Amino acid sequence: MHIGNILLLIMSIPLVGLFVKTLRVRATILAPITVLISLIGVHTVNYDVSDIGLVVVFGAVGYLMKKLGFDPGPLVLAFVPGSLLEDSLRRSLLLFDGDPTGFLTRPISGTLLVLFLVVVLLPVIRAALARRWSTDRRNTKELV
Repeated sequence: MHIGNILLLIMSIPLVGLFVKTLRVRATILAPITVLISLIGVHTVNYDVSDIGLVVVFGAVGYLMKKLGFDPGPLVLAFVPGSLLEDSLRRSLLLFDGDPTGFLTRPISGTLLVLFLVVVLLPVIRAALARRWSTDRRNTKELV
């Protein structure tokens, strides 16, 4: 891996100018080329035309999500490591004999779960406090 990184560095330094020139290509030219290369790549994995149809369908879903104001990032993030997380959860539950409270009794997993809850609930708590603070501030101005 180290040799590969060194070779990549040696090959990349002379090609920096070419990489900068590709950044200047308009999106109207670059987008169809990217789509074509992606479709060719999808087809060469299994040599199946239905894979291309699947990519087109998911591309249309992503486009519609973007137009309707949804952020497709979390959905992609859920699909990519989703199967890996599911397999790991299944293995962990096998270790705990199917008891999900085993995640709470172990110090590392318990700490991670508490941190996850803090990260999820912190924006909700901040929004509620900000709403309450702005309401209290308005009520104070009305009294004065």
